[in-house]
Amino acid sequence: MKSGHLLRTALLGAALGAALGAAQAAEPSLKIGLLEDVSGDLAFMGMPKLHGSQLAVEEINKKGGILGRQIELIHLDPQGDNARYQEFARRLLSRDKVDVLIGGITSASREAIRPIIDRTTTPYFYTNQYEGGVCDASMISMGAVPEQQFSTLIPWMVEKFGKKVYVIAADYNFGQISAEWNRKIMKDLGGEVVGEEFIPLGVSQFAQTIQNIQKAKPDWILTINVGAAQDSFFEQAAAAKLNLPMGSSIKVMLGFEHKRFKPPALNNMHATANWFEEIDTPEANDFKKRWRAKFADELYINDMGYNAYNALYMYKTLVEKAKSIKLEDMRKVIATGEACIDAPEGQVCIDPKSQHTSHRMRLISVGPQHEVKVEKDYGTIKPYWLGEIGCDLTKKNDKDQYTPSHLPKKS
Repeated sequence: MKSGHLLRTALLGAALGAALGAAQAAEPSLKIGLLEDVSGDLAFMGMPKLHGSQLAVEEINKKGGILGRQIELIHLDPQGDNARYQEFARRLLSRDKVDVLIGGITSASREAIRPIIDRTTTPYFYTNQYEGGVCDASMISMGAVPEQQFSTLIPWMVEKFGKKVYVIAADYNFGQISAEWNRKIMKDLGGEVVGEEFIPLGVSQFAQTIQNIQKAKPDWILTINVGAAQDSFFEQAAAAKLNLPMGSSIKVMLGFEHKRFKPPALNNMHATANWFEEIDTPEANDFKKRWRAKFADELYINDMGYNAYNALYMYKTLVEKAKSIKLEDMRKVIATGEACIDAPEGQVCIDPKSQHTSHRMRLISVGPQHEVKVEKDYGTIKPYWLGEIGCDLTKKNDKDQYTPSHLPKKS
């Protein structure tokens, strides 16, 4: 009798298991649309972004997926072409019907696809540090912004090296708006911008720029040039023995120039970052170990790749807390102020007003042999600027990008 009961129980359990398995198997996967450049001038930064996404997807699927559903990564390579970004975004949204869209490297690519996303109800994760200011209900920003980078870096550079700065910047919205932030902060500090150059993407010759810098005699240089071609500046400046301190919001942790160029081309570079591969904590080392087990030949785990990895886990958290894949339900979770994940840098949370992310910020420097040193730990800094100027996505579905000279109209 007892053995018969056990047999029936086992059969019932097997039947229930089979039914549950069939139900789970019938459950469609969640589709992740990914737009990342893995060819072209920005490929060296885009490849770690693809790898970070792939690692997160693999880990999440091994642990059962999201709400019991596996996740499927659909990656397209726009090759740095903004028209292709738009074409591929439409394809992912209309043909593949992805549940979430992630990616874009430059701010120009983000702005190319944002109006397309805004016409849908699909959530969009932008995973780069950037010039800040986007107040958009459809967008969740995972990277650092000016109040976390420039507001820490520039005062430190002025105090340590002096009040005269020369700026070399990529000539598109990232470089232009970042330079505006620099002018504002320098003015507040009583500093002086003794020169600014905005350089088209793809330019690789800097002899005239180096002469201009030598003539202006700055105390330090702000380098916000972008891409493999523009990074030629560093070797040419070293060859010309420019020997000036440099500061940046994108060098080292993003473009890993200290790994790509021979010393001492990046000597005396300074940056503020939420992630760089040299972080030495148990959480960071565990993350690096898992990454290297899958991508042993990665030259550097940059902050774009790191943020891309975190984006998948933040998406998982939002969907599971909301018990829904709808953007409006995920935003209700964000509005509570409890949309947080335990990331390798420490806990990061989404700010309800701006839908940008808090980060633990460190100021790092590069030495003569390209060794990286932490100069200062600022702790966790919230993305406060948009909220202070009037962006409040808990009350209004804004779609604009604001800058120090373009603020929301007062109602």
